[in-house]
Amino acid sequence: MTTWRNHDLVPELTFREIRYERRPCKGPNGEPVEGLYSAWIFLNNPKQLNSYTTQAVKEIILAFRKASNERDVVAVVFTGEGDQAFCTGGNTKEYAEYYAGRPEEYRQYMRLFNDMVTAILHCDKPVICRVNGMRIAGGQEIGMACDFSIASDLARFGQAGPRHGSAPDGGSTDFLPLFVGVEQAMLSCTLCEPWSAYKALRLGLITDVVPVLRVDGRFIPNPLV
Repeated sequence: MTTWRNHDLVPELTFREIRYERRPCKGPNGEPVEGLYSAWIFLNNPKQLNSYTTQAVKEIILAFRKASNERDVVAVVFTGEGDQAFCTGGNTKEYAEYYAGRPEEYRQYMRLFNDMVTAILHCDKPVICRVNGMRIAGGQEIGMACDFSIASDLARFGQAGPRHGSAPDGGSTDFLPLFVGVEQAMLSCTLCEPWSAYKALRLGLITDVVPVLRVDGRFIPNPLV
């Protein structure tokens, strides 16, 4: 019997600010397929709308590396805890308390952020962004690094930084024009007005939209659309 080598950067890693799960893949009949799994990576900060801290960024990098290395994992689902947000970007509390006034420290943080985006782009398995609420600011940027995006029909998409005096420099100026064209990208990065899930789908930003509201056990479309 072949003994495979462990190529994880940090063996026996314990995650604190994200959650990593392996779930059996299911076939067309709804039954589990023996020996095949999907890796689910959850941003685990629902009280702060799944904003990511420095520690979470490091854990996301390692989680995507782990998913790439697991031989029986065939896909990755990247999502957030709860039903309010996939991710709303960097943790503003940490920004205010630590990074404000420390430009060299923030430069190091942005290097780490770029490494996170690279880890998603370079994942050996297809990555599905499961958008369960807001995908705003840095959350939009890491979401666009995924291969596919499936959104709740209650989800919202957009930028936030320029409205508060910062630039959308985590990937939006790279990714958005490719998805939606230069004009819509400039509009989003200037006005920071959120888009509905259906507008994001119409513009080509995401792959599909699914209903999440239930009435009498049946899914119904977002009644506000």
